[in-house]
Amino acid sequence: MPEPVRVVFYSHDSQGLGHFRRNRALAHALADGLPGLTGRQVTGLLVNGVAGTSGASVPEGFDVVTLPGVGKNGTSYGPRSLGIGMAAVTGLRSEIVRATLTAFAPDLVVVDRHALGVDGELAPALAELRATRPGARTVLGLREVLDDPAAVAAEWARTPASLVRELFDEIWVYGDPRVHDLRTTGELPEALHDLVRYQGYLAHGRAEDPDDLHPARPYLITTAGGGSDGTALCRAAAAAEVPAGHHHVVVTGPQMTDADHREVERAAGPSTRVVRSVPDAGGLIRQAVATVSMAGYNTVAETMATDVPALLVPRDWPRREQLIRAEGLTAVGAADVLRQGDLTPERISGWWASVLGRRVDRSSLDLAGLSTVVRSTARLTCEATPAQAEAAHPARVTAYPTPAARPEELRHAG
Repeated sequence: MPEPVRVVFYSHDSQGLGHFRRNRALAHALADGLPGLTGRQVTGLLVNGVAGTSGASVPEGFDVVTLPGVGKNGTSYGPRSLGIGMAAVTGLRSEIVRATLTAFAPDLVVVDRHALGVDGELAPALAELRATRPGARTVLGLREVLDDPAAVAAEWARTPASLVRELFDEIWVYGDPRVHDLRTTGELPEALHDLVRYQGYLAHGRAEDPDDLHPARPYLITTAGGGSDGTALCRAAAAAEVPAGHHHVVVTGPQMTDADHREVERAAGPSTRVVRSVPDAGGLIRQAVATVSMAGYNTVAETMATDVPALLVPRDWPRREQLIRAEGLTAVGAADVLRQGDLTPERISGWWASVLGRRVDRSSLDLAGLSTVVRSTARLTCEATPAQAEAAHPARVTAYPTPAARPEELRHAG
């Protein structure tokens, strides 16, 4: 049997579960689809910062490496649990990633959203990988919306495009440029445009887990992603008037505080059931009459794979990413949008009443990103000869052996 393709997915995970869930969906897609294209099995690691992430949720042949957690307070990062200071936590995370790549020797590394990780923690590991394994491929995976161009420009100022070009072979954008093209909005430096390969939304083909939640039909569903900032939405939806003959399920999310979860439960009417989490939100959305949610990438992708009417209630602080996504999908008729400032139980009740019996045709969107990523992986990992790989990556990368040895501008990158 040929050696399996070795893949590492990295996500920094300072808030919510979106980065990890996106990489997990990609891992499932590769495990299911790549053997049929290449004749090689897939094995891999999901390197992430989500405490308590279960290896049971990843595909066969994959495992999880959990980094010491970091959280975001406004615009700066800090340790989530450890009391050793941010610089020490970053150094520890950096060394764990470096050791993981050295020992596992991946054929492909996919970095989600932040090219250099937290405070540049990935730079030493990726530079060393380039030097020691020139045949390995590295990809920066971006959701289709980053943020308001001015805010993103400040991020890119701390993440040199020249270094991104040295460390990455391609940039995969998980979206449809006809809805939102970050090359034309100013969200991506022009020096990186030629690396972009649009993959499509990671929508169709998401792995589904068995679900023991079987609400009486017909039903409506409200979801808040991880739930850390979804209390206002869940509380308003729980208090909304459910249409006669329908039930309503509110999924608050595993990161909502216990106090906020109880507040949502107290607001719920007799036809509304409040749960902390479900194993297969996508399956619940697909069978619902209508869905209300924030506009995080994964929830939107799961919704776009259905014909269920969707009301998106995006957060617009501290990032405008969700608002930009919601407005783009509304412009092409794929969803409706309600601003946080206009959020009331009455507005949700009125929207529910207006969409009963309606379906939404989203067939014009490119929703096949998972299958496209499988083909892209086959192209990157199985076509290049060692000589071609060596030619593609001459010894031109500056090594940064420790976080402290990096240039000052990299210590706050990502």
